[in-house]
Amino acid sequence: MEHIELVVFGLLVATAALAVLAGLLRVPYPIMLVLGGSVIGFLPGVPSVVLDPDIVLLIFLPPLLYGAAFFTSVRELRANVKAIATLAIPLVFVTMAVVAVVAHEVIGLGWGESFVLGAIVSPTDAVAPTEIMRRVGAPRRLLAIVEGENLTNDWTALILYRFAVAAVVSGSFSLWKAGLEFIASGIGGLLVGLAAGMLIRQVRSRLDDPPTEITISILSGYVGYLPAEELGLSGVVAAVTTGLYMAWYTPQLTTPVMRLQGVAVWEILTFLLNAVLFLLVGLQLPNIIDDISGHTAGELVLWGALMSAAVIVVRLAWMFVVPYLSRLIDRRESQRSRRVGTPDRLVVGWAGMRGAVSLAAALAIPLHTDAGAAFPQRELIIFLSFTVILVTLIGQGLTLGPLVTRLGVRDDGEESHEDTLARRRAAEAALRRLDELGEPEWISPESVGRARQLFDYRERRFGALEDGADETYEDRAEAWRRLMRELYAAQRNAILELRNAGAIGDDVRRKVERDIDLEETRIEN
Repeated sequence: MEHIELVVFGLLVATAALAVLAGLLRVPYPIMLVLGGSVIGFLPGVPSVVLDPDIVLLIFLPPLLYGAAFFTSVRELRANVKAIATLAIPLVFVTMAVVAVVAHEVIGLGWGESFVLGAIVSPTDAVAPTEIMRRVGAPRRLLAIVEGENLTNDWTALILYRFAVAAVVSGSFSLWKAGLEFIASGIGGLLVGLAAGMLIRQVRSRLDDPPTEITISILSGYVGYLPAEELGLSGVVAAVTTGLYMAWYTPQLTTPVMRLQGVAVWEILTFLLNAVLFLLVGLQLPNIIDDISGHTAGELVLWGALMSAAVIVVRLAWMFVVPYLSRLIDRRESQRSRRVGTPDRLVVGWAGMRGAVSLAAALAIPLHTDAGAAFPQRELIIFLSFTVILVTLIGQGLTLGPLVTRLGVRDDGEESHEDTLARRRAAEAALRRLDELGEPEWISPESVGRARQLFDYRERRFGALEDGADETYEDRAEAWRRLMRELYAAQRNAILELRNAGAIGDDVRRKVERDIDLEETRIEN
């Protein structure tokens, strides 16, 4: 790659520009990134980019998997384990098989290459659909199913992907051996992930330095992924297991400052990894298309549409066939209460967009087989994978919100109720602790009184909300927030005037401004 510094700078500029445009158009940023990436590579003067397949999964996959697992609710995974499992394991197998059959019979790919393509387009993306569903107020359970499916179907799809690629590269495949390896690599990856999580937990419990802890957090996915891969186990399962383990124990290990900084860093990191992946594919797209020989543009468009239709139709059919079969098999009353209606199934089915994991897997296809020959139809597989991502992200992404609204699928308010309950119990705990402390010598009675007044009011306010009382407390709280926002704005203006007059430096300005920001954040609840 020539002029790498210009390429990196251009990627960063393009990422920022596309993110701003996504905000202005009010569309999820993955949609704008995949559109922008598909256009940028064809612009005059844009350099040709070729990535080493061996480093693609290594660089992008561990932090993406760890981050997705870390920010997933373990409780919601448990509560919806049956629904998630039916989507994350058997649906991945079925999708891969259907795509492979279509690719082999219609396009003419070999069976090995067909299964590689099927494995690549089997896992779903959670970033775009969950952002859309949250925006339109979809029920939390549907969000949990979509997020949980994305987290766990990566396990299945990428293990199948590894087997399919190995079959093409080596030229041999054994079904019973692959089945045993599938189970063993999953269990082994789980154990490695748990061991990595325990190790990281012990290290971080002895630290109190946010930069160091954030660095360890970013590397945590690799701590699970790399040893598992070296042992021939599933690095995907290991990275996800490490993320779930640390998600459970991190609240006991970190300080408030670390949590604020850590969440912000992970939001930026996840965004950048997704953005760079989409844009790198766009930069490689012209070369990929040029290297596809013997096919007309019409054939490529038709095949891309066919692959996209296959993954969409299979998912929708699954959402409406499997629940009815489940009802015939399991008629327990406890299971009936967990079943979702037709509108909910349609929303989850339509939320099956493909994204960053599929992109990373496509780019990671080896260049050559063990015999030294070029990997068969590599460019065509990447092109078809990108087309499926493009069609599902744009087509389903732009229509999911209107579909949720049209079907009347609404949040049940359970999350809001739990939020109120948690805040009330926290205020009650603070009051109990004040009673236990009494009036200690190290603080004045006036300060204790102010703290008691604050938490007493907070307990009464959230208690009124939980009990369904009138809105008096909420009206007063909003008036108080309005007053405090005015005061915070005045404080910011004052320190800016001091900075502009040269009375204070920017270091002091940022420190004071951050404290004001934290105070303003607290009054929002």
